[in-house]
Amino acid sequence: MVDIVDSVTRSRMMSGIRGRDTKPEKLIRSLLHRRGFRFRINRRDLPGKPDIVFPGRRAVILVHGCFWHGHDCPLFRLPGTRTEFWATKIAGNRANDAKVKQALLDDGWRVGTVWECALRGRERDIPGVIDALVVWLHGEAQTIELRGPAVNAPKPAEVARPAR
Repeated sequence: MVDIVDSVTRSRMMSGIRGRDTKPEKLIRSLLHRRGFRFRINRRDLPGKPDIVFPGRRAVILVHGCFWHGHDCPLFRLPGTRTEFWATKIAGNRANDAKVKQALLDDGWRVGTVWECALRGRERDIPGVIDALVVWLHGEAQTIELRGPAVNAPKPAEVARPAR
């Protein structure tokens, strides 16, 4: 597929994509703050400068964009131009993500990952994502990963309810 804009415009557009304070990050932070959670953001002293840090709970939340982190969902598609460059770039991002997650776990931090696809699309369940994060933050589990429609899986109470 041919790009619909010239390379200079595309370069300008790509360089304008933010690495922090993205819409998904702001959404998660806002909704957790409304639930009474207090946190720090982008702490430089931790591996990977996690997006949201809960020091008292020794927990961090990483909010990943599906394109930049190479998620296996419908939001990710390798670009048709410069595919070798993008494949290498995204593979490097994924390797770095794994390294950062392991370093955080080794340092005694609990790690939550929220993928962009959990917050976008027709089947999104933003309240379900926040509820799952709240349960995880109050619990003891080391990790949680929230992705697209998997968050929308029926809860046990919904399954047990008789049909009308």
